[in-house]
Amino acid sequence: MRWSVGVFVSKSKGGARVAVTGAGEGGVFRVKEMEAALAKDWSAKAIEGIKVPPKGMIADLHGTAEYRAHLIGVMARRAVAAAK
Repeated sequence: MRWSVGVFVSKSKGGARVAVTGAGEGGVFRVKEMEAALAKDWSAKAIEGIKVPPKGMIADLHGTAEYRAHLIGVMARRAVAAAK
């Protein structure tokens, strides 16, 4: 099975949300550290240095756990920039 990573970002009165699918062994999860940073500053730069640890990420012939963890940050920054 081929896995694709998806990152959802949203900003509402309830705050910022960052959800990830297709990356973690446990299914969909949220990145609370990114949510907190985006709540203060809704910009790609605000989450630039936030790293998601590779522990618990899916690893297969299409990508390592480290690659998927890195991809979450890349995709989250792109999503925030596109949502402006």
